[in-house]
Amino acid sequence: MDLFGELEWRGLVYDATEGVRDVLTREKVTGYIGFDPTAASLHVGSLLQMMALARMQRAGHSPIAVVGGGTGLIGDPKPTTERALLTVEQVELNVEGIRGQLARFLDFDSTVAPARLVNNAEWLTQLSAIDFMRDVGKHFTVNAMLAKESVKRRIESEEGISYTEFSYALLQAYDFVELYDRFGCTLQVGGSDQWGNITAGMDLIRRVRGGKAHGLVQPLIATASGTKFGKTEAGTIWLDPDLTSPYQFYQFWLNVDDRDAVRYLRFFTFLDAEPIRELEAAGQREPEKRHPQRALAREVTRLVHGDAAVNEAEAAAQALFTERLSSLSATQIEQTLGGVPTVTINAEPGGWPMTELLVAAGVTKSKSEAQRLIKGGGVHLNDRRITDEKEIVSVEQAIDGELFVIRKGKRDHFLVRISRG
Repeated sequence: MDLFGELEWRGLVYDATEGVRDVLTREKVTGYIGFDPTAASLHVGSLLQMMALARMQRAGHSPIAVVGGGTGLIGDPKPTTERALLTVEQVELNVEGIRGQLARFLDFDSTVAPARLVNNAEWLTQLSAIDFMRDVGKHFTVNAMLAKESVKRRIESEEGISYTEFSYALLQAYDFVELYDRFGCTLQVGGSDQWGNITAGMDLIRRVRGGKAHGLVQPLIATASGTKFGKTEAGTIWLDPDLTSPYQFYQFWLNVDDRDAVRYLRFFTFLDAEPIRELEAAGQREPEKRHPQRALAREVTRLVHGDAAVNEAEAAAQALFTERLSSLSATQIEQTLGGVPTVTINAEPGGWPMTELLVAAGVTKSKSEAQRLIKGGGVHLNDRRITDEKEIVSVEQAIDGELFVIRKGKRDHFLVRISRG
């Protein structure tokens, strides 16, 4: 199957310029996607584009991942407010973090369809203001730029838009020209919100080089419940294991809504249509076993963190959910559950009433609510279910004498550290 057909059956073509399907069928194309270094790590929202580059390479095309070390100093306009400007040092650190994450998805040593990783700071930081205005700015009308949806929203906002962010589209268009010149790049892929920037680059290539380029955009993802994809109560799901532990990452995918699971299998894995159909059928037969979600969690965690992380995440889940926490040390538990609500309490020789511990940990808002939760069988402390709302918990019951793990219901974990200071 050609790349366009592959993206199409997966539901990953939101819009494309005329002729893209034919070009991708008959030619080996060089295409690129840009990644903004606004943080030291990419997050799950970037996975769709990372997968697109990998699919491009698997189909025999040459992908380029452009890390925006230059455009990152400006920032793509946000819908409502100005981005905080990053320092050169911050951007450089962020670029290095992102570089390693992209390398997990692309083969830079391929002799058939080599992948490239480039930093647009190479050319943008060498571009003088006069050259930029003469060679790029004169090809864009202010009328056309004002018509862009992102610009219109900002102009209508109370804060308005600075010239810095107003010029971002021109810088991205110049990127396309530079990649066209250096590598023969004729395709840009991005999210649907990038359509205006992509077509601006295509138009600039036509004007200054007389060349033909193409664009393809993928849909922006929202969950079936209407929340923003990749956001949880604990915050953003990062690809950096130091920011989001592999266990948390695995659990994020394992806990996706039944309505999203099969769609995400198409979006975020390399599984073919038949295995996905089988997982969908299995999920309908045995919804309680979450077959699509388990496959999704394994596949995506393996792609981002490797096989060992999958094994560790599943072993940790087995211990956490089958009351075998005694097999894990306090350090292992904190690494596994990094990011869950955590409080520190002072050691008390006489221990703590369980109801007070639940309130202190933020599990419940009151002792009466804690009593009801315990009576309903909804509280586990370390390896056991709590059944007596009057129970006193001692320091000796803590894991390694320093940590309590409280589970509310089936999935919500809370950590309580004991301070002996």
